[in-house]
Amino acid sequence: MATGRTHRPATRSRGIPEATVARLPLYLRALTALSERSVPTVSSEELAAAAGVNSAKLRKDFSYLGSYGTRGVGYDVEYLVYQISRELGLTQDWPVVIVGIGNLGAALANYGGFASRGFRVAALIDADPEMAGKQVAGIAVQHSDELEKIINDQGVSIGVITTPPGVAQQVCDRLVAAGVTSILNFAPTVLTVPDGVDVRKVDLSIELQILAFHEQRKAGEDLAAEDGAGDDEETEGAAVLPVAAEPTGRRPQGPDGDVPAVMPA
Repeated sequence: MATGRTHRPATRSRGIPEATVARLPLYLRALTALSERSVPTVSSEELAAAAGVNSAKLRKDFSYLGSYGTRGVGYDVEYLVYQISRELGLTQDWPVVIVGIGNLGAALANYGGFASRGFRVAALIDADPEMAGKQVAGIAVQHSDELEKIINDQGVSIGVITTPPGVAQQVCDRLVAAGVTSILNFAPTVLTVPDGVDVRKVDLSIELQILAFHEQRKAGEDLAAEDGAGDDEETEGAAVLPVAAEPTGRRPQGPDGDVPAVMPA
């Protein structure tokens, strides 16, 4: 039986801030790419640029790991890969169950990056009886009636929900009751879980809406720049403020320029 349920990452007990934990996978991805190119060392500036953060923040993050690099040399790439992988709990095998084998669930099952990053798809679960026994990514789909038994037999502590929103909470409740303590939720709904259960929500529509906000803001700034260029004489000495464009069908920005707190699912 896998032992994923009893071995937890040590990040919280060591007092690493959540913001730093969220950036560790970015560093690991950049470091893995360097390792694959057989790059032995990397400076904080080079690694920060590859990860999309500033070098001061990177050095601060690594200080929580007890890694400070060597002046004039930089950081040892292989050691950092190991150090961050260990901190994230990726040096062991984490069995994962995916519930809801529609298009998205099947795509995740076929994703080849799980195994190389410390995760193993232990089971694929679906409520449709016609899906039972079908092979997806070389794994036979099992009916949802077997969910609790599978979680217990496989020692699963991480569940992925890719069901329609109407049944996501019910699936979540069953996962938690069976012993799952971490959930990755792709269903466009907010899940309620007890203390001690971690939920990460992936909502592609929200990410697209945030990008739309930035596109709208850029369009507004471009419009303001054009207006300012044409009215130099009239606006000389006055501040020209960007005017946000208001295209039909787009969500207006909040009073402080932020994305509205309530966004459509």
